[in-house]
Amino acid sequence: MALPALRLIDAFAVEQQGQRYICLRDPDGVVEHQVLLTPPAFFIACQLDGRRDVPDIQQVFARQYSGQRVAAEDIRRIVAHLDENGFLQTPRFVALQRRLVEEYTHAAVRPAYLAGRSYPAEAGALRVFLDDFFVRDGGPGAWQHTGRSQAAPPARCLIAPHIDFHRGGHSYAHGYWHLYQQGQPETVFIFGVAHASPPVPFLLTKKHFATPFGTLETDQDIVRRLEAVCTWDPYAHEMVHRTEHSIEFQAVMLAYLYGPHVRIVPILCAAFGPPMELSPSIPMPAVETFLETCRDVVDAAPGRVSVVAGADLAHVGRRFGDAFDIHEAIVHDVAGRDHEDLQHALRGDALGFYHSVLRDQNARRVCGLNCIYAALKTVDGAGGRGAMLHYDYAHDPAGGIVSFVNVLFP
Repeated sequence: MALPALRLIDAFAVEQQGQRYICLRDPDGVVEHQVLLTPPAFFIACQLDGRRDVPDIQQVFARQYSGQRVAAEDIRRIVAHLDENGFLQTPRFVALQRRLVEEYTHAAVRPAYLAGRSYPAEAGALRVFLDDFFVRDGGPGAWQHTGRSQAAPPARCLIAPHIDFHRGGHSYAHGYWHLYQQGQPETVFIFGVAHASPPVPFLLTKKHFATPFGTLETDQDIVRRLEAVCTWDPYAHEMVHRTEHSIEFQAVMLAYLYGPHVRIVPILCAAFGPPMELSPSIPMPAVETFLETCRDVVDAAPGRVSVVAGADLAHVGRRFGDAFDIHEAIVHDVAGRDHEDLQHALRGDALGFYHSVLRDQNARRVCGLNCIYAALKTVDGAGGRGAMLHYDYAHDPAGGIVSFVNVLFP
């Protein structure tokens, strides 16, 4: 009898106590925990295609491992373990997924998914946690909640990281300190990255965003205006918003600055433009129409709207599929290419930035490519040159580096 199929999941190597394991993670967030497998167990998991049975896998395993035999009960034990944890396409997983979709679909507010995971869930503890990033090494200095002009116009655009706070919190501090020194916006467009890669250009949501500092209301009128120009269903993959961190971290920082006194327009950027065209039925003109509408909204409310892009840059190293370890020369080369790309962004040249990243087919895996492009197009032609406030990189514990930047357009 055929064994159930493995779901589409993320898998990456980790080391624990000197032993190598493969970590399985659900990119859709239906399963919130991770599972560790030994390399042989992971090999067995990868054979679960919904067609193979136990003898089939025994044969493939013997070919892979020089004639070594794996017992049928060991295969069944691995299958049971994966099923219990929701990593197989079985009725157990379908029921779990259906329940989560129903709960999220009917909710008016997106919960702070990463509260208590990536940052403290209680407001007081979170404020202390974020305050520390300003004074630690690499931060901009002690946080001051006074000294800015209440009458000053808000910044037009901030390109900020979306890396986790533990590795990049000091960099968030640079960007959001300078954002705070400008006037307070009434509304903030937040462009994030849909890491789950749904086959549409942009994902909208009308849900408000909960944070430990209060709930940020989504400007549903603006969302409906954007919805009206979409040639795709902008809500078909709305569940991606549920666990996506790139907007959540910006929402936390905005609530840290202003409390719940700013509206947001949360937009996840996914697939558009060659060579990342995942949906040929959605041509680039439809993308440009969407971004022109974003720009029209911003232009119609001068001095009241800011745009934030939650976007990391390069992802390089074994963790991301490269065949090399990270050393000083790699870091130097990555930084050099990042800065070449950013020279276009600093001029507000969205297309120049886009082409610069793709000059080597995006060999550095700049995940914020479409997100930064969208933000720059939304403020296209308004004001002068941007200022690079901070650039840095962080090591990935599984082997690699992630680079990120803060750029402010006052």
